Amino acid sequence: QVQLVESGGGLVQAGGSLRLTCAASGRTLSTYRMGWFRQAPGKEREFVAAINWSGGRTYYGDSVKGRFTISRDNGKNTVFLQMNNLKPEDTAVYYCAADANARYGGSAYLSEYDYWGQGTQVTVSS
Repeated sequence: QVQLVESGGGLVQAGGSLRLTCAASGRTLSTYRMGWFRQAPGKEREFVAAINWSGGRTYYGDSVKGRFTISRDNGKNTVFLQMNNLKPEDTAVYYCAADANARYGGSAYLSEYDYWGQGTQVTVSS
């Protein structure tokens, strides 16, 4: 069993930056591919970014390309999401997820992830 805990969310003005952290316990994440998703009020959960087991391959949703960066530190069992040039439409609860059945590539599909964190709120004011 893997427990994921997100942190780093908060309130920021448009154009600002935040760095989200996903810390894992229970098992090492080093063989899992990881993802970040978000859910705004009244909307479905959507893909933000994904990373393969080594960190050598990354994938992004169209709305965050060029602004967000996903990375990982397997030695610290941690995944990060650096968010720059934030916009009000980035306001959402952000979730970290782990795919325990695959290490290569990245997935934008919620159903392929086995473990989820409880989420951290990001609010961007205009």
